[in-house]
Amino acid sequence: MKEYKNVHVLNHPLICHKVAILRDENTGTKQFRELIEEITTLLTFESFNNVPTKTVKVKTPLEECEQQTVDGEIAIVPILRAGLGMVSGVHTLFPTAKVGHIGMYRDEQTLQPKEYYCKLPEGIEKMRVILLDPMLATGGSACDAIDLLKRRGCKDIKLMNVIGAPEGVERVAKAHPDVNVYIATLDRCLNENGYILPGLGDAGDRLFGTK
Repeated sequence: MKEYKNVHVLNHPLICHKVAILRDENTGTKQFRELIEEITTLLTFESFNNVPTKTVKVKTPLEECEQQTVDGEIAIVPILRAGLGMVSGVHTLFPTAKVGHIGMYRDEQTLQPKEYYCKLPEGIEKMRVILLDPMLATGGSACDAIDLLKRRGCKDIKLMNVIGAPEGVERVAKAHPDVNVYIATLDRCLNENGYILPGLGDAGDRLFGTK
């Protein structure tokens, strides 16, 4: 796959270790959910490596000092339903972040995303937005969600995925070069039904035990 400046594939040994367990068909719902949250925390940590900061004054038990903090509010926006499994992973680092929701499902015939719900925090256009979806397959849902956020005035958007397919990654990278994409691992391709190979199955079903 062609390299894009706005695409960051982590492939960290610790993440690869967790993804290996995540893929295993014998991994149960509880462990699957915990792994998704842990990987999301690592993605969040990496994605804020170069975020703008501001200087604040802090009084320690001994003296007052200057310290750097992340500048601006954070908004977490999961794409329903699988994106919900990643929210706690971001909240681990940003416990006060506000949460919005975008509901989309994939038409099994056309493989195109269909929007059915959207509720975003007031003032989200001024926040740093973290868009969440475990799987970046065709890229349709991600592109539509980013378009929706931009229509609401959002200018600082990060997309985080646990697993991505080259087809979806390229689609998002080309359509939204201003959006940084953070992926734990990049898989081989999509099959004829639009599922990622080798993938991990349906992330939503495995997160919520519905299959």
